[in-house]
Amino acid sequence: MKKFFEEFKKFISRGNVMDMAVGVIIGGAFTAIVNSLVNDIFMPVLSLITGGFDIAGMSVSFGVGDNAATLNYGAFLSAVINFLLIALVIFCIIKAMNTAKDKMIRKAEEEPKAPTTKKCPYCMSEIDIQATRCPHCTSELQ
Repeated sequence: MKKFFEEFKKFISRGNVMDMAVGVIIGGAFTAIVNSLVNDIFMPVLSLITGGFDIAGMSVSFGVGDNAATLNYGAFLSAVINFLLIALVIFCIIKAMNTAKDKMIRKAEEEPKAPTTKKCPYCMSEIDIQATRCPHCTSELQ
């Protein structure tokens, strides 16, 4: 049992788990923002366009009275809109991050590297750039 807890401690202290925990917390906060965007901004505008029709409140009742089963498809449509907006924002963020990453990689590739070798003018062998004597033909270099 002690080994189990040691493995668990090792697992929980890895950086990936902490990154994932931060991601989940930020995702929850982001979901609250998107829910507010949909319910407080998008749905009222959509309601104005449709002539005051509340999409989130759309439902179908099966039966009569308080015990009638209701199918709340308006809440489902609202959840689908939430999902699409979250997916769109995440797509835009990842696209921007990938574009920035590609620019940084291209910039690093474009920088010319300083030469580390040179050719001996006597034997044409490749030697270290700081060499003062050729290791192949033993000629002195300038």
